[in-house]
Amino acid sequence: MLGEVWAETAACRQLKNPDDMFVQGAAQHRVKNLCNQCQVRNECLAEALDNQTEFGVWGGMTERERRILLRRRSDITSWKDLLKFSRAKFDEVTNARRSRVR
Repeated sequence: MLGEVWAETAACRQLKNPDDMFVQGAAQHRVKNLCNQCQVRNECLAEALDNQTEFGVWGGMTERERRILLRRRSDITSWKDLLKFSRAKFDEVTNARRSRVR
Protein backbone atom coordinates (compact mmCIF):
# COMPACT_ATOMS: atom_id res chain seq x y z
CA MET A 1 0.00 0.00 0.00
CA LEU A 2 2.93 2.30 0.51
CA GLY A 3 3.29 4.66 -2.40
CA GLU A 4 -0.29 4.16 -3.56
CA VAL A 5 -1.84 7.51 -4.41
CA TRP A 6 -5.38 6.32 -3.69
CA ALA A 7 -4.50 5.67 -0.05
CA GLU A 8 -3.93 9.40 0.50
CA THR A 9 -7.64 10.10 -0.12
CA ALA A 10 -9.07 7.18 1.83
CA ALA A 11 -11.79 7.99 4.36
CA CYS A 12 -9.93 6.05 7.06
CA ARG A 13 -7.11 8.62 6.93
CA GLN A 14 -9.31 10.80 9.14
CA LEU A 15 -9.07 8.30 12.00
CA LYS A 16 -6.83 9.40 14.84
CA ASN A 17 -5.72 5.83 15.44
CA PRO A 18 -5.09 3.56 12.40
CA ASP A 19 -5.55 0.55 14.68
CA ASP A 20 -9.28 1.33 14.59
CA MET A 21 -9.34 -0.46 11.22
CA PHE A 22 -8.16 -3.68 12.90
CA VAL A 23 -10.99 -4.35 15.33
CA GLN A 24 -13.04 -7.44 16.12
CA GLY A 25 -16.74 -8.27 16.35
CA ALA A 26 -19.40 -5.57 16.29
CA ALA A 27 -16.80 -2.82 16.02
CA GLN A 28 -16.10 -4.05 12.48
CA HIS A 29 -19.57 -2.91 11.41
CA ARG A 30 -18.80 0.66 12.49
CA VAL A 31 -15.57 0.60 10.50
CA LYS A 32 -17.37 -0.83 7.46
CA ASN A 33 -19.75 2.14 7.57
CA LEU A 34 -16.77 4.44 7.15
CA CYS A 35 -15.63 2.36 4.17
CA ASN A 36 -19.08 2.58 2.57
CA GLN A 37 -18.63 6.34 2.27
CA CYS A 38 -15.08 6.15 0.89
CA GLN A 39 -14.29 7.25 -2.64
CA VAL A 40 -11.42 4.76 -3.00
CA ARG A 41 -13.19 1.72 -1.57
CA ASN A 42 -12.62 -0.42 -4.69
CA GLU A 43 -8.91 0.35 -4.81
CA CYS A 44 -8.56 -0.52 -1.13
CA LEU A 45 -10.47 -3.77 -1.52
CA ALA A 46 -8.41 -4.74 -4.57
CA GLU A 47 -5.22 -4.09 -2.61
CA ALA A 48 -6.33 -6.39 0.19
CA LEU A 49 -7.60 -9.14 -2.11
CA ASP A 50 -4.59 -9.13 -4.44
CA ASN A 51 -2.20 -9.28 -1.49
CA GLN A 52 -4.39 -11.63 0.57
CA THR A 53 -4.26 -9.25 3.52
CA GLU A 54 -5.30 -11.25 6.56
CA PHE A 55 -6.20 -8.61 9.12
CA GLY A 56 -8.43 -5.57 9.34
CA VAL A 57 -11.29 -4.10 7.39
CA TRP A 58 -10.26 -3.16 3.85
CA GLY A 59 -12.60 -1.80 1.20
CA GLY A 60 -15.60 -2.45 3.40
CA MET A 61 -14.90 -6.16 3.91
CA THR A 62 -13.69 -7.98 7.00
CA GLU A 63 -10.94 -10.58 6.85
CA ARG A 64 -13.57 -13.33 7.01
CA GLU A 65 -15.58 -11.86 4.15
CA ARG A 66 -12.44 -11.53 2.04
CA ARG A 67 -11.40 -15.13 2.73
CA ILE A 68 -14.82 -16.36 1.60
CA LEU A 69 -14.68 -14.27 -1.56
CA LEU A 70 -11.15 -15.45 -2.38
CA ARG A 71 -12.22 -19.08 -1.96
CA ARG A 72 -15.33 -18.63 -4.10
CA ARG A 73 -13.50 -16.75 -6.84
CA SER A 74 -10.08 -18.41 -6.87
CA ASP A 75 -10.10 -17.98 -10.67
CA ILE A 76 -9.48 -14.23 -10.41
CA THR A 77 -5.82 -13.37 -10.87
CA SER A 78 -6.09 -9.58 -10.47
CA TRP A 79 -8.80 -8.01 -8.37
CA LYS A 80 -7.40 -4.60 -9.25
CA ASP A 81 -8.00 -5.21 -12.95
CA LEU A 82 -11.43 -6.75 -12.37
CA LEU A 83 -12.67 -3.94 -10.14
CA LYS A 84 -11.23 -1.28 -12.46
CA PHE A 85 -13.02 -2.88 -15.43
CA SER A 86 -16.26 -3.20 -13.45
CA ARG A 87 -16.08 0.44 -12.40
CA ALA A 88 -15.52 1.57 -15.99
CA LYS A 89 -18.52 -0.46 -17.18
CA PHE A 90 -20.67 0.95 -14.36
CA ASP A 91 -19.65 4.50 -15.27
CA GLU A 92 -20.37 3.82 -18.95
CA VAL A 93 -23.88 2.52 -18.23
CA THR A 94 -24.60 5.33 -15.76
CA ASN A 95 -23.49 8.00 -18.22
CA ALA A 96 -25.57 6.46 -21.00
CA ARG A 97 -28.66 6.50 -18.78
CA ARG A 98 -28.05 10.11 -17.81
CA SER A 99 -27.73 11.09 -21.47
CA ARG A 100 -31.11 9.50 -22.28
CA VAL A 101 -32.81 11.33 -19.41
CA ARG A 102 -31.67 14.76 -20.63
